[in-house]
Amino acid sequence: MARNSPARRVPSHGTHLMGTTYSIDLIPVDARGRAAPWTWRTALATEAPEEFVGFGAPVMAPCPGRVVIVHDGGPDHRARRSQLALIPYALGQPRRLRAGAAGVAGNHIVIRIGGDGPFVLIAHLQQGSLTVSAGDMVHRGEPIASCGNSGNSSQPHVHVQATDTVQWDRAVGLPIAFDAAGNPVLPGESQIIRAG
Repeated sequence: MARNSPARRVPSHGTHLMGTTYSIDLIPVDARGRAAPWTWRTALATEAPEEFVGFGAPVMAPCPGRVVIVHDGGPDHRARRSQLALIPYALGQPRRLRAGAAGVAGNHIVIRIGGDGPFVLIAHLQQGSLTVSAGDMVHRGEPIASCGNSGNSSQPHVHVQATDTVQWDRAVGLPIAFDAAGNPVLPGESQIIRAG
């Protein structure tokens, strides 16, 4: 399911910071459209990431190119869908921002398309799941990692964005689209899309 879609608003995440202008979040859901079953913890506390259908699901390369950055080792933290549980998480936001890309994107991969870019960031990956290294060539649809909950993430999902540079302090976000039978498509907010 698409969240924070640039089809809804630009900048999609409410900021241009770190090139997130046109970024999109993809949240795996079950057949009923749920990321995880609702329990009392959903309303009042944190939840284990393993309770979410997407946690550990394979993540495929969204485009062909050369892997230029791989960051792994950040922990997958507990999910926070409750407004109450989001308060301490929000208070930790300045610390994550000070940590730069690793603090915000968590475990991530950057793919360069072409000689000088653009660059595609795939973020919030599961710790220890990355299967590519810097310098590897990847093909669209190739497994590269698993969905996680690392970095600036309140529940397991995959964040995708394109930028003109990997110097995140001055990166400009670039529009993205997904290939649907040869046609470029940008999923709308809460639209469920199918891979493959």
